[in-house]
Amino acid sequence: MRALLLSLLLWVWLPLAAAADGPPPAAFPPPIESYGDAAVAGVGAKLLHRIKAEPFNLVASVIFFLAILHTFLVAKFRHVGHAAEHAHEKLSAEHPEPDEAVADRLDGLRFKATVFHFLGEVEAVFGIWLLALFGAFVAFRDFSTAVHYLNGVNYAEPIFVTVIMAIAGTRPVIVFAEQGLSRLAGLVGGSGAAWWWAILIGGAALGSFITEPAAMTLCALLLAQRFYVHQPSMRFRYATLGLLFVNVSVGGTLTHFAAPPVVMVASKWGWDTPFMFTNIGWKALLGMALSTALYAWLFRRELAALPANPPARRQRRIPVFVTIAHLFFLAWAVLNAHYPALLVIAFLFFVAFHAATESHQDTLAIRGPLLVGFFLAALVAHGGCQQWWIEPVLGAMGPLALMVGATILTGFNDNAAITYLASLVPGFSPEMKYAVMCGAVTGGGLTVIANAPNPAGQSILQPHFGEDGVSPVQLFVWALAPTVIVGLCFWLLRS
Repeated sequence: MRALLLSLLLWVWLPLAAAADGPPPAAFPPPIESYGDAAVAGVGAKLLHRIKAEPFNLVASVIFFLAILHTFLVAKFRHVGHAAEHAHEKLSAEHPEPDEAVADRLDGLRFKATVFHFLGEVEAVFGIWLLALFGAFVAFRDFSTAVHYLNGVNYAEPIFVTVIMAIAGTRPVIVFAEQGLSRLAGLVGGSGAAWWWAILIGGAALGSFITEPAAMTLCALLLAQRFYVHQPSMRFRYATLGLLFVNVSVGGTLTHFAAPPVVMVASKWGWDTPFMFTNIGWKALLGMALSTALYAWLFRRELAALPANPPARRQRRIPVFVTIAHLFFLAWAVLNAHYPALLVIAFLFFVAFHAATESHQDTLAIRGPLLVGFFLAALVAHGGCQQWWIEPVLGAMGPLALMVGATILTGFNDNAAITYLASLVPGFSPEMKYAVMCGAVTGGGLTVIANAPNPAGQSILQPHFGEDGVSPVQLFVWALAPTVIVGLCFWLLRS
């Protein structure tokens, strides 16, 4: 039977592989100029014209919007997965030595829990629907077109984000960043309030250097150890969480290489670190300071009552050469961000160095970086099929409408998706690029799916929000004021 199945698999696969190795098919998606609709008036008429010219445009976009709809349902899928997990645990406890029927039920529950947990991973959503896109390619075009399209997508940015997240999330880098925050808090007295300010501004701004996911993890851990452990009011917990999400989202705009929504467009738009800081970064810092000051005033009594220094964690000192080596690998990744081969080779050397110095390391966390990289890679693959409608729709908006629209859309989708889709619009003016970037990062704290690092922060702080966990409504309410403040800073101070 196994030999028969293998033969059948080879019988099906070899012709498909041969088709993939054949002459390249016609380019897909068609270039915007090929539609010849410059004289067509109205966005609706132009979109209808492009659907008639290339019907697969509509199919690819329907799949993309179904993927976006899936992002709204991830919490439901996770709930089903947890329920199946609990049912499995209960049934296992009731039947320590299960018979064949019970064993089959246990296997079914385990499979169901695994599948729904996977469907509930925000970062896996677009990858799951990439299977549907590939199937649609094969059904409406041919296998060769599907393979050549996916193989022609540029995955340099997803590879870079994966590598730099893995390096930045290591213990030497995190401890180095934590020591910097300690000195920053000490400069303003070292009180509990000083630490709160240092974490929410200095820690969030570290997202521009050690990546936003690493900064989110560091800030959430410090907040849990220094503040949430003392059981402050629930209002304070939600206000701090909302402020953290917003500040980390905008705090990654000081440079061009660390925040996914910036990385996805920086190369194409020609934005470097000096450009980012002078045009967006300092305004983000101002908005972070103003919104943090507002919440510091609202919760001034609770902050004053918090202890300054909780018990220090005992951990082995990290040799200087280990920290320097990690910072070197980080710098190498940044300098070679657009050369995937150099990134992968350097990362393999980094893994070897990490193993050689394991006594000074934590377990290398690769799952999170891989999921984010998978998310961005799938997003790039889907996004290449969306230019046909993005170009006329976004091109018809003014800067203010685009910024507000990007802020709202980010609340329902990851902000890297918003900026990447905007980068597909040819001839986007500098004002429009500024508007969509500011809108995307401004809305990154409104929901847990608005920014890729948010789930990491929520998972760390979730135990401090009771049995029901973090309420999406309360998170939105307490993130709204910082969102408005930062958005006003970006819009009113635009050049």
